[in-house]
Amino acid sequence: MAEHQDFNSPARREFLQIAAAALAAPAMPQLAFALGYPSRPVQIIVGFPPGGVTDVGARLIGQWLSNRLGQPFVIENRPGASTQLAAETVVHSPADGYTLLMASSTNAINVALYEEPNYDFIHDIAPVASFIRFPLVLEVNPSVPVTTVSELIAYINANPGQINLASFGVGTSGHLAGELFKMMAGIKMLHVPYRGSAPMLVDLIGGHVQAAFDNLPSSIEYIKAGKLRPLAVTTSARLDILPDIPTLAETLPGYEASAWIGIGAPANTPTDTIDALNKEINAGLLDPRIKARVASLSAIEIGGSPADFGKLIAEDVAKWANVIRAANIKPQQD
Repeated sequence: MAEHQDFNSPARREFLQIAAAALAAPAMPQLAFALGYPSRPVQIIVGFPPGGVTDVGARLIGQWLSNRLGQPFVIENRPGASTQLAAETVVHSPADGYTLLMASSTNAINVALYEEPNYDFIHDIAPVASFIRFPLVLEVNPSVPVTTVSELIAYINANPGQINLASFGVGTSGHLAGELFKMMAGIKMLHVPYRGSAPMLVDLIGGHVQAAFDNLPSSIEYIKAGKLRPLAVTTSARLDILPDIPTLAETLPGYEASAWIGIGAPANTPTDTIDALNKEINAGLLDPRIKARVASLSAIEIGGSPADFGKLIAEDVAKWANVIRAANIKPQQD
């Protein structure tokens, strides 16, 4: 499958504006400098191509940390094997705080998805700080003759094989959200995986696939422009940014799904280093300009302690393991 990268997408431009806001933030690196960290550039490894929300979110927090800590935080994209390549890179790096992972809910999903992984995400990656959570949206190409979830379900049942369900990768939050939807609705749809949200949206807008679960920040501008039709959001409550769009739970009671990103480090990274990074990331989440930009995208800042992030990861691991087993999902072969 060819990989397309939408470097100029509205969502990417919006996230980069967030990063620009971080540029103006005052630097307060007292704690980290007192520890002598960082004394050289730091890498943040991203398991998705440029252009998606994980990538631009990493660039946002990387710019913030660069300003706060006085050293470059350089983003390196290593897509492949549903973020496994990026995670393995970090796991096998020195536990010194100079190679970090832009972890995502996909990493938690992979714990059950891969039967014999080359590493143990729970034990080999130390949680540093959760960053932001963003809802998913069930959306269709406007040519699909439905405007509600109930109509979509009825149309699929009446026209088997006509509606494909795309995702931004096998084992990603978008894929699992779609599988949970199909299970709860009792329908069949062919899953079409892509390597990232940006190439998926190109084909969804072009009509090559008909429906998808996407991270809302990636799709919101296309929705506003009428290029995509939203049917429902995956959160338990409606969103201020799309107040007229129902939740999936209004049609399928109990449905809930969302995606998150945060920073992880190799296990055994010094606690002082993790605490220094955690402190600065939480400071960024309190910045009024960043808060406003994140809210405008319907993303929600999370924050909290490393232990809080560890709890979030464990909860997602348990939830999605059940879906993976029930749907018999297997990893994508690159």
